[in-house]
Amino acid sequence: MGGVLFCFGYGYVARALAEVLRRRGFEVRGTCRMRERAAASAGGARLFRFEREHPLEARTALAGVTHLLHSIPPDEHGDPVYDLHAEALVRIPGLCWFGYLSTTAVYGDRGGAWVCEEDEARPTLERARRRLCAERAWLESNLPVHIFRLSGIYGPGRNAIRNLLDGRARRIRKAGQVFSRIHVEDLVSVLEASIDRPNPGRIYNVADDEPAPPEEVVAYAAGLLGVPPPPLEDIERASLTPMQRSFYRDNRRICNARIKRELGVRLRYSTYREGLRALLAHERGDADGA
Repeated sequence: MGGVLFCFGYGYVARALAEVLRRRGFEVRGTCRMRERAAASAGGARLFRFEREHPLEARTALAGVTHLLHSIPPDEHGDPVYDLHAEALVRIPGLCWFGYLSTTAVYGDRGGAWVCEEDEARPTLERARRRLCAERAWLESNLPVHIFRLSGIYGPGRNAIRNLLDGRARRIRKAGQVFSRIHVEDLVSVLEASIDRPNPGRIYNVADDEPAPPEEVVAYAAGLLGVPPPPLEDIERASLTPMQRSFYRDNRRICNARIKRELGVRLRYSTYREGLRALLAHERGDADGA
């Protein structure tokens, strides 16, 4: 296939997608903040500095781009990529796919009920309102935009096992609270399937099959490690930052039927149990210095 993938935000997800697409003959470019350049440059991508105060030299960075991935969150002024570069992106002659990574937080609180893409977005958090505004702007941009509303992402180096090994795991309990999540490999499979079956304007929920209470996930990870789980903390008495507490404000279950029906995705890690079991050896290896 081949092509040129440009990633606005060369972070965790972008690097995972880039690794897969490079094997298919893609050239990969991306953006980073200057202070992050050294760490982010691993993997062979050509990187460009991008911040609101430092726009891209678009003719150089975007020449020949066929696919775009956008994962930079909006700030208090809006979406910096849209504000600074939407006009340049529209003029790219060979652009055939644009993936915008949003969040399931745009649905707001549903009292634990299931939500699908047809349900109205009703964000309660300011950062989710900004995401929804960015979604709408891109959908009206005349670009081949695909919106991916992501659940909590986990994978190598970013999971409950790693948190336990690093001494950062907690079990916070709020009655009835569940979260949806997705393994990064399955998320990349969704993005790759969309690239192969583009449908501009489509919105996709990205989640596994089993929303679960967060304290249950930590307890399962502790069982895999053979260590006692952290004590349960009631959310009303737990010491949490405002940001940490905000994640418990909304409660919903994310329906993933569309990615299976329309993109033909078969999840490799259909629940957190399969995902954590697959990560165990990797995380133990890191802990042992291997």
